[in-house]
Amino acid sequence: MDIRIITYNVNGIRAAIRKGFIDWLKTDPADIICVQEIKAQESDIDRSLFEAAGYQPYFYSAEKKGYSGVGILTKLTPDRIKMGNGNEQSDNEGRILQADFGDLTVISAYFPSGTSGDERQTYKYQWLDEFFDYLKKLRKKRKQLVICGDYNIAHKEIDIHNPKSNKNSSGFLPEERAWMDKLFANGFIDTFRKVNQQPHQYTWWHQLRKSTRLENKGWRIDYISVTDNLESHIHDAEIYPMVQHSDHCPMAVTLRF
Repeated sequence: MDIRIITYNVNGIRAAIRKGFIDWLKTDPADIICVQEIKAQESDIDRSLFEAAGYQPYFYSAEKKGYSGVGILTKLTPDRIKMGNGNEQSDNEGRILQADFGDLTVISAYFPSGTSGDERQTYKYQWLDEFFDYLKKLRKKRKQLVICGDYNIAHKEIDIHNPKSNKNSSGFLPEERAWMDKLFANGFIDTFRKVNQQPHQYTWWHQLRKSTRLENKGWRIDYISVTDNLESHIHDAEIYPMVQHSDHCPMAVTLRF
């Protein structure tokens, strides 16, 4: 049995819908689609659109309207949905949504960005530490984890168009990249790099510089990481730059059981 999972920062789910997101869902791109930065309250989202496309929609919104928020769209019925991880600021910002399917746990996570200034960068480091501890505790109960999301970090030089000029940019700072090293050294696998070692593979392009997408001057900041006990089940992983409802594009992994 294959399970296909996608992560996709939609940069506003209502805006994505206006750009054809629902039509794309109707093409059956995956069994489970984790979305981030929905920028909407659940009461503002027409659930019937997703249901008509064959997906059960689950959302976890930020308290602040038009900000952050995550979701999981699934054709498989989850055994359990859990919102948040118990850390107050993270939960107020709607950053983590968990769905359990038998022994498999899928998480949609929207990591904070530090681009707006020192205060948010400081919070980003705090969030990363809290999230790592959360995963460590979760693994004691749920052995098979799939961590989908906009991590807001380009891990290595291969994952960013211009590493030299961005060495002091949030999203490519040594401390952030070291956190990614720690994640992958502690029982998690970067599914895309397990399958594809080619350069120029990106999932985000600067929204205000439209030429960057045309010229493929981007960053790979969206990931699907899995626990190492799922490594042998990684059948394929792909990035879909031609899917354009957002300044990000979807990334997919197929797990074969």
